[in-house]
Amino acid sequence: MLIGYMRVSTGDQTTDLQRDALLAAGVDPENLYEDKASGKKDERPGLAACLKALREGDVLVTWKLDCIGRSLKHLVNTLDDLNKREIGFKVLTGADIDTTTPTGRLVFGVLASLSEFEHALIRERVMAGLASARSRGRKGGRKPVFTPSKLRRAQAAMANRDTHVVELCEELGISRATLYNHVAPDGNLTSRGEALLRR
Repeated sequence: MLIGYMRVSTGDQTTDLQRDALLAAGVDPENLYEDKASGKKDERPGLAACLKALREGDVLVTWKLDCIGRSLKHLVNTLDDLNKREIGFKVLTGADIDTTTPTGRLVFGVLASLSEFEHALIRERVMAGLASARSRGRKGGRKPVFTPSKLRRAQAAMANRDTHVVELCEELGISRATLYNHVAPDGNLTSRGEALLRR
């Protein structure tokens, strides 16, 4: 069975052109799904319903490749999932992809390789940036919420039995979990608190 999916980016655009092409390709009007949303949006109920409706042996048909994927990686993951479920994928215009044919499967393989290559390049750039920052004495990650001076204030306050923990956490800008990870209820430092002061 052929299942069709259409998407336009904004509400004032129409799917008429895509609908006509999908119907001409043999998709039954009852098997058409659509979204009016940006391709970058995670939430596309039409696509989610379409993917759920597909069964083994079905073929997902779309007008253009960018109707489906938010990015190359998302597209490859979606097509890989379809492939595992033994569902075909066909694009009517632009990229010549029809995974029910050997040529279409080859094109999909090239796309998957490009996605892997893109991921490797991004990782390589991130690692090089981190190495460069470390060589200049900078450490990665976000700055700690709990500083030694805040810890000393918390320690003194916790030693006072009249201290309200909620007010203290609000004043220091930390959570209760962070406070108790570093300072015991009696004001003594935990091992994490001692480690923070040694830094």
